[in-house]
Amino acid sequence: MKDYRQFYINGQWVNPLEKQDFAVFNPATEQEIATISLGSSQDVDLAVAAAKNAFATFGYTSVEERISLLESLLKQYMDNYDAMAHAISLEMGAPIDFSTKAQAYAGKGHIESALATLKAFEFSRTLGNAKIVKEPIGVCGFITPWNWPINQIACKVAPALATGCSMILKPSEIAPLSAKLFSQMIHDAGYPAGVYNMVNGDGMGVGSAISAHKDIDMVSFTGSTRAGIAIAKSAANTVKRVVQELGGKSPNIILDDANIDESVKKGVFHCMSNTGQSCNAPTRMLIPANKYEQAVIAAKATAAKVKVGNPAEQGNHIGPLVSAAHFEKVQAMIQAGIDEGATLLAGGVGKPEGFETGYFVKPTIFSNVTNDMSIAQEEIFGPVLVMIPYKDEDEGISIANDTPYGLAAFIQSESPERAEKVARKIRAGMICINGAAHSHSAPFGGFKQSGNGREWGEFGFEDFLEIKSISS
Repeated sequence: MKDYRQFYINGQWVNPLEKQDFAVFNPATEQEIATISLGSSQDVDLAVAAAKNAFATFGYTSVEERISLLESLLKQYMDNYDAMAHAISLEMGAPIDFSTKAQAYAGKGHIESALATLKAFEFSRTLGNAKIVKEPIGVCGFITPWNWPINQIACKVAPALATGCSMILKPSEIAPLSAKLFSQMIHDAGYPAGVYNMVNGDGMGVGSAISAHKDIDMVSFTGSTRAGIAIAKSAANTVKRVVQELGGKSPNIILDDANIDESVKKGVFHCMSNTGQSCNAPTRMLIPANKYEQAVIAAKATAAKVKVGNPAEQGNHIGPLVSAAHFEKVQAMIQAGIDEGATLLAGGVGKPEGFETGYFVKPTIFSNVTNDMSIAQEEIFGPVLVMIPYKDEDEGISIANDTPYGLAAFIQSESPERAEKVARKIRAGMICINGAAHSHSAPFGGFKQSGNGREWGEFGFEDFLEIKSISS
């Protein structure tokens, strides 16, 4: 069992000011694998003071200096790549192959994207008699989730470092192993003391202290909409910038000219990926009414091919949910779908056969769902797909937009031109047509209650910059 009680503050691993141990569990075995400390507002004060002091110098470094440091960080990351994949698999249950190919790969992708963006980014230009300068915003506070741990850390930290900001990170207390390893990479890459700081803790303790802190200039949060609202309210008192990537209930619109069997198969596997614990998962499958029965048959057949397995074992399978509390939440939502009258096509409540230990859940599909049901409106964050029929394209678009969220949407069609026309009518920040991948250089973020601001690539730089006009 690992002792990870220390925080990274001002270039050193330091003990917390108050002892408050917190156990970290492997969700596949339910065994304790590490102990961390939950920090306090006093620990946050120390980290913010270090960041504020470091910004006075780091905020004025040259682009060349920051490129060199990011290149050093990328080398550290690649030298520890396998260890990162193992840490993520252990802390949140991602199967080791998926953790290696997707989870750990995301961290690499964001550092590389920040480097490429930094090398080409225009920090100043002339407009009339004014020089328009983009300068780092200052001290940043990052609050990141457990579902894609290094992805969300790297997509905030890398552009912040690239633009000259200093920062404090609060990773998820449920999945802190990857953050501990990443913090050591920052140290070994040679970043000046105080530029990057990491304090473990929960939302009520460290999270609330970060969002309200008078010396933090910007907060970037990824997590639930409920928590995002609380953070925005707390941050309002100091008029700091708030960037949020929140919940989603993304539609997957299969148009009537698409290959139904193939589209449904890909949609089911995509929804179940990462055990459904992705904010942009395509959890609402919208199918033309005249092809609905064909889609239901294809979905049921595909569900039988979604394997549940031990995350430590290689192979193409899904792992457990992240925690006991989250397992109970997903179970309650599956039961709600049954109680609401939806047809349980696959899966259901309880654990899969042979997985009595661990927070494993059955891959679940509901058919005969209407969009007003709770399973169609609420983010379940598990391997649960709902199938909704629509009578024509206009109704499909209407159902797709009938949600408080607007993070992502997916469209399947044999006609790219038709798919793009539909995409323009969807109120979501990211649209993927026919399974296209989302590049690390493309903006990530959503409309409505899915948040504000954008991350990734050059669009992610903008939230870390202030604009200054110098007229002469």
